[in-house]
Amino acid sequence: MGSCPSAPPENAPRRDGESQQDDPGHPLSPGPLSVTESQGPSPGSRKDRSALAVGRLKQRADFLRVAGKRCKWAAPGLVLQAAVQPAPRAGRHPALPLPPPIRVGFTTSKKVGNAVERNRARRRLRAAVDLVIATEAKGGHDYVVIGRAATLGRPFDLLVADLRAALKRLGMRR
Repeated sequence: MGSCPSAPPENAPRRDGESQQDDPGHPLSPGPLSVTESQGPSPGSRKDRSALAVGRLKQRADFLRVAGKRCKWAAPGLVLQAAVQPAPRAGRHPALPLPPPIRVGFTTSKKVGNAVERNRARRRLRAAVDLVIATEAKGGHDYVVIGRAATLGRPFDLLVADLRAALKRLGMRR
């Protein structure tokens, strides 16, 4: 399970999720930064430079591909599945050899409850993923987070701890 490639270096080229306007030397930059902006992001903020871009899995084929790799860990509040992203097609962006970002998909079955409860479970999982995945997960991987019946009643800090533990057990932590 720990045979996945390591995360790209911090000086790697920009990914699709990062704006070139954030670069003060870029021609599309809004101009010089003020004193408060130039101090950089606070630790744990969403603009942390060590954070990787996070996209979403939306197509069923991607969910099936990740499930087919059989790389998963079940924690009390969630199940995490992981797989290396497939290589991009050669014809898409030949001039941009950028590393793929992290992609995350969410799913909950009817075992969790009715539609309202399933949506609440997915929202809680999205919030946990927003705190953990971008800064702690290896890049170039697809992750599927599956809600369980305990997702709704589990305290949020334990849900976040479940996600961190699942990343560690799968060998997907940076």
